[in-house]
Amino acid sequence: MNILMVSLGCDKNLCDSETMLGLLQANNYNITNDEEQADAVIVNTCSFIKDAMEESINTILEMAELKKKNLKYLIVAGCLAERYKDEIFSEIPEIDACLGTTTFDKIVSVIKELEENDTNSFPQKVSNFDSIDRLADSCVQKVITSGTFMGYLKIAEGCNKYCTYCIIPHIRGKFRSVPMEELIAQATYMASQGISELVLVAQETTSYGIDLYGEKQLPKLVHALGLIEGIKVIRLLYCYPEEITDAMIQMFVDEPKLAHYIDMPLQHSEDAILKRMGRHTDKASIIEVIHKLRKAVPDIALRTTFIAGFPGETEEHHQKLLEFIDEIEFARLAVFTYPREEGTPAANFPDQVDEELAVRWQKEIMELQQEISEDKNLSMIGSVITVVIEGYDPSVDAYVGRSYKDAPNVDGLVFVHCDYELMSGTYIDVRITEAGPYDLIGEIVDEFTE
Repeated sequence: MNILMVSLGCDKNLCDSETMLGLLQANNYNITNDEEQADAVIVNTCSFIKDAMEESINTILEMAELKKKNLKYLIVAGCLAERYKDEIFSEIPEIDACLGTTTFDKIVSVIKELEENDTNSFPQKVSNFDSIDRLADSCVQKVITSGTFMGYLKIAEGCNKYCTYCIIPHIRGKFRSVPMEELIAQATYMASQGISELVLVAQETTSYGIDLYGEKQLPKLVHALGLIEGIKVIRLLYCYPEEITDAMIQMFVDEPKLAHYIDMPLQHSEDAILKRMGRHTDKASIIEVIHKLRKAVPDIALRTTFIAGFPGETEEHHQKLLEFIDEIEFARLAVFTYPREEGTPAANFPDQVDEELAVRWQKEIMELQQEISEDKNLSMIGSVITVVIEGYDPSVDAYVGRSYKDAPNVDGLVFVHCDYELMSGTYIDVRITEAGPYDLIGEIVDEFTE
């Protein structure tokens, strides 16, 4: 049987998709990228915000059209299936099977049940759901889909934060860490497949180990991963500021393979809004942890995200946020307008902000960040930085790479001019010659460069 995987949403979802592919491959199913050749399609869905939910539904409907041609089975997994498990079959009858956020590891048994149903006169829909607090079994030999030297390692599932705007704890369950020995086995296999950059992800990485070992164990995990032959870079995403301890800050000093980069989603700077968001920190604490990080690791790249237009936010709150961003000068920043999500406390808050106002605030934040980013990039002209090559872009006749300040698929790029072939995954020194708001341009530094 030929099986096509369509993975939507975040990198955590991608990890689940890669696990499903690994299990299918281990059970002698053939993986295809050609929808015209697929006997079964798995759509691993996202429903974090409205736009993601619409993309998931549209993709399912698009795949359903294939049932008029070659497709036998349409399987839906992930957040959308979990969130709407009671009505998804009636709303989209073309779906043959569903799996929840904690049962994606049951994909093989689901497909086998579908195949067995073919012998029945009246085939039944297949569903496989379990407690949202279950931890799915790991698959060491997952299928890595990045096609490059970089891979994601999901170190935990779920979240205990219960921010008032977020649906994730209700469809992904409580925070639970993947045992360290399983992560080391997965990372060792990934390294054997050519992965040299590990990107650690979870709904919240900084609490890793607290549930299993009684204390946070992220520094111990990073150290163990750094000992794996073939792993050159470890990168951290989704670090909540209130969970960043002195030991974690010291980890950046002690671990040579840990990129001096941290993704720290803040969502806002003002205490009144942070409190309404259900965040477990305040402005003074955020500033303190940033100062600690910069003191210990002067070249650390700070990335963050903010929400514009949260219920109750005023023009004064917004202006204070702009002042905060101007003062801190983040290396990387993204901002989203508040997503009013059904089933979250904030959806019923009074003082909902007009969408047009939220969009204006979003634009003003990004305009400020663009100025900050451009100033930082212009200051790099003439300097030499290490860049990892990701590929070649014929439209600009240059190789494309990233510096340590750039996480894959979310941050800027470095375009490198070189008159000979460079392989993806190669780390090279590049002298920066031009700079824009987000990207850099440079030339390779080697024995032929003046």
